[in-house]
Amino acid sequence: MAPSTPLLTVRGSEGLYMVNGPPHFTESTVFPRESGKNCKVYTFSKDGTLFAWGNGEKVNIISVTNKGLLHSFDLPKAVCLEFSPKNTVLATWQPYTNTIANKLHLQKINDFVLSPGPQPYKVAVYVPGSKGAPSFVRLYQYPNFAGPHAALANKSFFKADKVTMLWNKKATAVLVIASTDVDKTGASYYGEQTLHYIATNGESAVVQLPKNGPIYDVVWNSSSTEFCAVYGFMPAKATIFNLKCDPVFDFGTGPRNAAYYSPHGHILVLAGFGNLRGQMEVWDVKNYKLISKPVASDSTYFAWCPDGEHILTATCAPRLRVNNGYKIWHYTGSILHKYDVPSNAELWQVSWQPFLDGIFPAKTITYQAVPSEVPNEEPKVATAYRPPALRNKPITNSKLHEEEPPQNMKPQSGNDKPLSKTALKNQRKHEAKKAAKQEARSDRSPDLAPTPAPQSTPRNTVSQSISGDPEIDKKIKNLKKKLKAIEQLKEQAATGKQLEKNQLEKIQKETALLQELEDLELGI
Repeated sequence: MAPSTPLLTVRGSEGLYMVNGPPHFTESTVFPRESGKNCKVYTFSKDGTLFAWGNGEKVNIISVTNKGLLHSFDLPKAVCLEFSPKNTVLATWQPYTNTIANKLHLQKINDFVLSPGPQPYKVAVYVPGSKGAPSFVRLYQYPNFAGPHAALANKSFFKADKVTMLWNKKATAVLVIASTDVDKTGASYYGEQTLHYIATNGESAVVQLPKNGPIYDVVWNSSSTEFCAVYGFMPAKATIFNLKCDPVFDFGTGPRNAAYYSPHGHILVLAGFGNLRGQMEVWDVKNYKLISKPVASDSTYFAWCPDGEHILTATCAPRLRVNNGYKIWHYTGSILHKYDVPSNAELWQVSWQPFLDGIFPAKTITYQAVPSEVPNEEPKVATAYRPPALRNKPITNSKLHEEEPPQNMKPQSGNDKPLSKTALKNQRKHEAKKAAKQEARSDRSPDLAPTPAPQSTPRNTVSQSISGDPEIDKKIKNLKKKLKAIEQLKEQAATGKQLEKNQLEKIQKETALLQELEDLELGI
């Protein structure tokens, strides 16, 4: 019988050992600690009942449920281990030969990815473009590789030096991140990236991302019916798309570069790790409601527990060799357990014991932080650098980037469809004109007539409203530019500077320009 909560496996300079999951967090007796630094690899079976590890001398297999050693093999050079789906075979990797069972004959294959899950197995292959020909990704079903019509789907595209291919859990579609090493437009130092969708039924599309910049992460929901993309220059946007590649929910902008769906797919964590400060946003993606905003500073690893309630974050070497350790969180933001590695030791790897789907049923989402005896650490907020000349002056609340709030992109009724960009632009233009006309009517009413301001301060009399018509907006912008120039000329004259004839003629046109500007803004 499987344990009630998953075990945690820890590998580091202190050895290889297991820790009981929440709420105990004590060292487990399932696996006796193996000391030393020779353990290079370990793995669980898919259902978590078997555990294998290599210690530099042998590869051993134990039963997690019975706590007994099952097999031991003399394989000192094994560096990769993997159990078969039915737990009948343990595959080990080291230099060796196999007999070829089947072969796909396709020239210049650069990369391939096998689909997850049971048979029939599928494979996505990538062939880079050459001599003006586009790159392409094709989907095949094993073993049907021969013939011109063997491919299930094909998607060709330019601007691709390399690709990342991501199958969904049901093996019905692939997301392809196509990347170039150099952005010829000069907009990004990291090259240019595009996102493509390819389904095994032959459908394909380019996923339109509304913000320019790199694509940091793309993840499928476990339901295989939607995916989340994190993209755009910082602060980055995050958007959920459906299988038609239409946006469903936009999380706005924030300091994030990664996304993680819970095993049940009902919670999504948006996080900013690496060169960001470890901010996390935990979202209920059924109701699109923010649950918590914990901070896991200096984290190099993130993993959901199979129970869908707990989160593991860790700081591991060699990525970071100081402040190594791990934390167990509840998704509501509470830290339930924390372990800091001694300063003279390192943490190399930590992971959850896996379980088959359905072992842990999904629970109702709660928004109240669960109680914990471990205090939450308040992150240190670094103050922005201020030059010496500004340190004794008031701090202005200026921002380098305009933040965008979250918004639901779903249509309000079943018959409505999302507006196209052109339709949305026309709708906004119509609403702006309507608002301008209503404002003009209110300005003309006798009891609400505004008191005219002196013409010597045209900056205060100019309204900041926008008409909604691009041509009118352009005229308004030009008029404001001329009035600003006139104001500067008047200031120069006030200081005693002798103005030229044409400059004096510009000042005389101020009244006419103000009247023209007022007429345009009122829609007359």
